[in-house]
Amino acid sequence: MTETASAGADFTAEELARGRALRRARLPWLLGGQAAALLLAAALGFTGAGAGLVSAAGDLFGGSWAARVLGGSAALVLLGRLVALPFSARVRTASARFGLVTQGWAGWAVDALRGTAVALGLFLPLALGLYALIGRSPEHWWVAGAAAAALLTVALSFLHPLVFEPMFNRFEPLPEGELRTALLELADRDGIAVRDVLVADASRRTTALNAYVSGFGPTRRIVVYDTLLTTAEPREIELVAAHELGHVKHRDVLTGTVLGALGAAVVVPVLAALLAWRPLLDAAGAASAQDPRSLPLLAALAALLGAASLPAQCAASRRIEARADRHALELTGDAEQFIAMQRRLVVANVADPYPPRALELLLATHPSGGRRIAAARAWSAG
Repeated sequence: MTETASAGADFTAEELARGRALRRARLPWLLGGQAAALLLAAALGFTGAGAGLVSAAGDLFGGSWAARVLGGSAALVLLGRLVALPFSARVRTASARFGLVTQGWAGWAVDALRGTAVALGLFLPLALGLYALIGRSPEHWWVAGAAAAALLTVALSFLHPLVFEPMFNRFEPLPEGELRTALLELADRDGIAVRDVLVADASRRTTALNAYVSGFGPTRRIVVYDTLLTTAEPREIELVAAHELGHVKHRDVLTGTVLGALGAAVVVPVLAALLAWRPLLDAAGAASAQDPRSLPLLAALAALLGAASLPAQCAASRRIEARADRHALELTGDAEQFIAMQRRLVVANVADPYPPRALELLLATHPSGGRRIAAARAWSAG
């Protein structure tokens, strides 16, 4: 079946048009926000503007070395959030026009402030510790830095469900009943001990449907949006749970954490080498790597490396999600309901089931809805 024929069979012309319209309304602001963040990082990191910012922020708190590190870090975080804010607001406005937003502007602002506080709470002590390490061992700081970055990645993955997720959502165990029994039986059949199935109060922000698995070891749990429970059929919810069980079965969170830790450990010596390059330090207006005025340069280099690795990260994520889809099909043997579930997700989330291929390759963390439906049909036929 061709993509055009499949689109006609699975989605109405109106549903396809809505998905494309929302993508076109949000995409310029999503890309614009990312571009603005990179341009800001480059402008501060590769010119003397960033050094001046660090010096000015440090002078507000006494001008000491620690004041420059902390003041400069805070200034970078706040400026970055400020630049991203109008783009995020426009994305939210576009989503609201299509009925995806249930939260008021006041709640949105509180979430933005809370996110900024979390960023400051993480970045400031990390920057202070990093520059203390560089000052202590200017030539070999990257050895301990790489180990610390790997350990920090593991710690954050472990703590995220316990500390950070509850800051933005409330979670309750899935109530006793037929659905909970069915999900636990599904997990038992899959040979997986599920510690908990939690329901997130996503409806106070959005009408979108979603589920995910987070944490590992004692913090591992499967989370479903309350919007999914009130919208989807029980069998479709089972298919969503089967997909999430696939992540657990293949230890995707643990594997992702380990790979993330290894990636962090590899990036640190690369950053150290670049941070020691004299032409970059001169352009940034910093005397040396341990000079707090090199902070914007370090942030710019990290941002550029992150942006360059994004397509590879997305490709790995799509493969993991496709594997979880296959697991759901093999566990349930129900391609028909899997297709119904994917169709519901596309329609409820006003997604474009057939986005431009280049866009999917560069930015998508999940296969498109149309591709997931086609894969389910291929699995059924095979």
